[in-house]
Amino acid sequence: MELKEISLGISPCPNDTFIFYHLLHRKDLPFRFRLVIADVEKLNNMVLKGALDVSKVSYGLAAKVMDRYLVLESGSALGRGCGPLILAREPIAKTSLQRAILAVPGMNTTATLLLRLYLPGVTRLEPMLFSRIPGAILDKEVDAGCVIHETRFTYKDMGLVCIEDLGLWWENKTQMPLPLGGIIAKRGLPRGLVEEIDQGIRQSIEFALKHPDEPLGFVRQHAQEISETVQREHIHLYVNEFSICLGREGRQAIRVLFDLVARQGFCRPVEDMGHDIFLTGG
Repeated sequence: MELKEISLGISPCPNDTFIFYHLLHRKDLPFRFRLVIADVEKLNNMVLKGALDVSKVSYGLAAKVMDRYLVLESGSALGRGCGPLILAREPIAKTSLQRAILAVPGMNTTATLLLRLYLPGVTRLEPMLFSRIPGAILDKEVDAGCVIHETRFTYKDMGLVCIEDLGLWWENKTQMPLPLGGIIAKRGLPRGLVEEIDQGIRQSIEFALKHPDEPLGFVRQHAQEISETVQREHIHLYVNEFSICLGREGRQAIRVLFDLVARQGFCRPVEDMGHDIFLTGG
């Protein structure tokens, strides 16, 4: 019997490749993956079109597609001390930032949503690939930028300064961990299949944490940052207990973010969606 093919989207970031390494190399699954590795904003846009069965997605975008997808329990990038940073060449006042040209890693990313919440009314946003943003700031293409991923660990060496830590701002505002991105699956997939994929992701994370050196070749193959030290720091920060299992606190943090997205007019309030948004239903 021919194996069912599942389209799976993940980003090239070290946390995703670390998390999915074991699952992608298993030979005992009753289905096979058609893998798409792409920047998270490209994945966001593919999800908007319904082009992926299972995918990493920005939580800032996920709220808009909960009529067609649901959130898996495992695989999330969610936590404390891991949020986007607003960087510039030199200190800038918040009032000046609202008039500045700001680079963002895609219009549908959680980073851009947080920036809009932090700077209501900001309009001069320049979307670009996340890895281009530091150079665009240094080359004066933009006044400042909202950065994600590995740049958190390297921006000081580039000569940039942090204007605002949006993760810390979120934590102070909500008293919640920050939901950056998670794994979603189409509602039309068989429930048992989705549960098996969710369990496979959790087992893949547990394998990687138990054998942390084994996935590193796969991580290095796709990472934007060539330094193995930075790759390990990235994994240590973004792969945590919430990646293994969202749990009650993780699900509540996502609901809070979704409610804020709804207040911006981008989606219906969670309570009006008419169905569970999580695989667990919790």
